[in-house]
Amino acid sequence: MSPFAHPDLFWPVERFAAAVGTPGVRVVDCRAALDPAGDPVDMHADYLAGHLPGAVHCQWTSDLSIPVGPEVRPRFMLLGAGAFAAAMSRLGIGDDTMVLAYDHEGGHHSARLWLALRAYGHDRFALLNGGLAAWKADGRPLIPGEVTAPRASFMPKPRAGVLADKADVRDALKKGDPWLLDVRRPTEYSGEERRAKRLGHIPGAVNIVWRAALNDDWTLKSADELERLYGDAGFGPDTATITYCQGGVRAAFTQMVLHTLGYEDVRTYDGSWDEWGNDPDVPIVRG
Repeated sequence: MSPFAHPDLFWPVERFAAAVGTPGVRVVDCRAALDPAGDPVDMHADYLAGHLPGAVHCQWTSDLSIPVGPEVRPRFMLLGAGAFAAAMSRLGIGDDTMVLAYDHEGGHHSARLWLALRAYGHDRFALLNGGLAAWKADGRPLIPGEVTAPRASFMPKPRAGVLADKADVRDALKKGDPWLLDVRRPTEYSGEERRAKRLGHIPGAVNIVWRAALNDDWTLKSADELERLYGDAGFGPDTATITYCQGGVRAAFTQMVLHTLGYEDVRTYDGSWDEWGNDPDVPIVRG
């Protein structure tokens, strides 16, 4: 069995539990959701009903995203450096904090926090492999109520090579490199499902659903399985790649998986289909 290049990103329950409550560690409950119309669902009540010991709650839709009105596109773009630093301070995440994150869907909501921290130069992060389901299956306790962390000092150090913008995608279309990886549902990719004014996908994009990287129990598949999954579609360690989805969250998870495998030249298109699919001046493909 092939090893992961970066095995410390996905932690098993035993390791995660052993670190909970230790100095310098901040546990973050990243449960979040969107309704069928694409509007945020408030998951705070679920968090209050029961969360991992000491966990603060971070919803990427409100805590990590630029606030916009209903008609402003693109939605859910990553906060600027100053606003992001303030959000991390509020969550008790400082420059030296080890962030341990989890959610209820295998980590793709948590991966948005990973992507944001990575974009601002913070690499001390691990995800609970299997998420909340794995914690419960292991008989671990959930604690009700609110956790408020002491404020911390976070200094953002913006890092290139993590995010892509529309200009980067346009350039990729002209050159045929980087490759585009669409991780949405097949119905979104084909244009059967409407999530923007225009339907379909970016020309040349390959569709591999983000969830394909996970087992049925939400744990990460083996390195061998993942290398076959992406390798069969032409993506390897040396493939320059831009991932995208609807709002840069599922795409962040796929970037995290590829990084775990050792695929280093991977960026996430932050505006994703919410930007591209609502722009009448860019090319799309249906079907």
